[in-house]
Amino acid sequence: MRIAQINFHGDHNLGLFGKSSDDVCIAGNLVPEKGVQRIESLLKVNVVKTSIANTDLIGIFCCMNSNGLVLPNIVNEREIARMKGIKKDFGMNVAVVDAKFTAMGNLILCNDKGAVFSRMISKKEKKKIEDCLGVGGEYSSLAGISTVGSCGVATNKGCLVHRDASEGEIKLVENTLKVPVDIGTANFGSPFVGSCVIANSNGSVVGESTTGPEITRIMEALGFL
Repeated sequence: MRIAQINFHGDHNLGLFGKSSDDVCIAGNLVPEKGVQRIESLLKVNVVKTSIANTDLIGIFCCMNSNGLVLPNIVNEREIARMKGIKKDFGMNVAVVDAKFTAMGNLILCNDKGAVFSRMISKKEKKKIEDCLGVGGEYSSLAGISTVGSCGVATNKGCLVHRDASEGEIKLVENTLKVPVDIGTANFGSPFVGSCVIANSNGSVVGESTTGPEITRIMEALGFL
């Protein structure tokens, strides 16, 4: 089984507290050791625990792929030092983006092949982020919602997006990320799958309230079946 149901101290919205590439998962300090072990086992990565803006909301504030890590300008000196350690250990670019909107994880949906950007990100910011991630990208919404990162979860094998995403939005994501895309939910009906799931090309962890049919859909969408 390449997917597991867990919680972080009773919270099933796992995607709020972690973000993973195929090489490393960055997680909030509150993530329990049992959760760290499950992530490392299923996703086949090292988990690095830290904070962003003195919060555990890693999944909201950062976006990443195997090439780079994008952070908002609200990171503090201690956190930047921690991220520089990740840069050294995993050979990643690190960019701090001076933007009005700081929820980078909510505003960008990416993998190692491309990135989908919220229109809340300026063209100048988009260019800096593309350089950091080493990919090109396109602007879009999902289900008409601008926070594309919270509405989708992508790996290098597949992508799951908001259940109400339009055919045009799905096609754009497929062309940009260069993987198959499907719609679905997690955590017993939440369409904000990016906030519910942590995944990479090796596996996925989902909230404990995620149903059997939702798990099957997630596994199919992310290329585990």
